[in-house]
Amino acid sequence: MAKRVLVVEDEMTIAMMIEDMLMDLGHEVVATAARLPTALEVAGDGNLDFVILDVNLAGHQSFPVAAVLQQRGIPFAFATGYGPAGIDPAFAGRPVLTKPFTTADLAAVIETVG
Repeated sequence: MAKRVLVVEDEMTIAMMIEDMLMDLGHEVVATAARLPTALEVAGDGNLDFVILDVNLAGHQSFPVAAVLQQRGIPFAFATGYGPAGIDPAFAGRPVLTKPFTTADLAAVIETVG
């Protein structure tokens, strides 16, 4: 089933690559946020089914966005080059896409969240 996805990523080329992967998988990218304030705004009031959340946004950690998503019950996965070790313990157990990841990796994570 197609999902409405928010991509939170500060590197434009990586964001575009993720958007392409999502569209190839049949999902709709409803927004892309490169900075923390925008990500917080969309996470707080967007009609979302899933979020790809880069851990580091231009030097700021994205855990406040994760907290909003968790509170709203919106599934999300972290995307990071640091792997699970770079995730705040408050979000342990959330899916982590270790950069670089493939379309198959992304599809598998989306499948696990339903």
